[in-house]
Amino acid sequence: MKATNSIPVIHQQAGSVAGRKFRNLRISLTASCNYACTYCVPDGKRLLRSNEEISSQEIIRMIRLLKATAGITKVRLTGGEPLLSNKFDAVLAQVMTMGFGDVSFTTNGEYLLKKIDIIRASGIKRINVSLDTLVSERFRKIARSGNLENVLRGIERVLEAGISVKLNMVPMRGINDDEIISMLDFSLARNIELRYIELMQMGHLLNSPEFDQQFFGMDEILELISNHYSFSETRLNPDATACLFSIAGKGRFGIIANKSRPFCVNCNRLRLTSNGRLYGCLSNHKNHDLRPLLDLSDDEAKKDLRLVLSKAINDKKTPWFMGEKTVMKFIGG
Repeated sequence: MKATNSIPVIHQQAGSVAGRKFRNLRISLTASCNYACTYCVPDGKRLLRSNEEISSQEIIRMIRLLKATAGITKVRLTGGEPLLSNKFDAVLAQVMTMGFGDVSFTTNGEYLLKKIDIIRASGIKRINVSLDTLVSERFRKIARSGNLENVLRGIERVLEAGISVKLNMVPMRGINDDEIISMLDFSLARNIELRYIELMQMGHLLNSPEFDQQFFGMDEILELISNHYSFSETRLNPDATACLFSIAGKGRFGIIANKSRPFCVNCNRLRLTSNGRLYGCLSNHKNHDLRPLLDLSDDEAKKDLRLVLSKAINDKKTPWFMGEKTVMKFIGG
């Protein structure tokens, strides 16, 4: 079955960041991760906790300052793997009391079963789980660790708790592109929204032939899906990262097409790392150390933070993602 409408190509134009505001905050609780996914880190090296990681109370204070100063409305806890961090319980509980319009976290799902009581008690409404395959042997090859059954059982428990789940899949040519439809079938059957994420030129994939070999773009994804489902594109807010598509009577899926349909010109995301550094742009290694602000009063810290935010907004690159040598999970998902 073919798509019910053609998908327009949007050509972003370079523009000024004047008037742009941060609204979406990603917080890396730790650089440590129990996986070593092929598209994230080279040579199977697991990411380790930094010696400079700030405490849960310091993170909470930074979040409060950023909310008051930048007007943040959405928060996502990330890593590394956030469920590995001993800060996860306290930070999640506090963030849920701060009045944000949307709170979520992204996880590889390995420890969802162990953390399900904490997650349920927090009152969180949705989470994101990174899952690139439904085949156990392939799972081990991509993640280079972990247990697929643990992840799948964790997802089921989260759904049973009434918490919605989004799955994030990175399609890679010759690796898991043959599962694009089976992953969608799996997700639709469980009322899960699947997000296909185009491979990004981060870390070891920057200027690498491996990236060109494995990249599987939006047009190819949509062509495959159109052979199985009819779908139509749903218009989202201008600052949305995903292109969203509806399948009548079944559900919807999204594609984060950072290369095929860049969204950098409207990006409102801000990232706080586990060692207290602020990044305004994934495609820019510039960052700003917030730790000195912790020694100031709230009024003094807010004053200095406004200056930092003005620099961070100007760190944003337009019109499209240029790639960056920094490993994605050091910055925070």
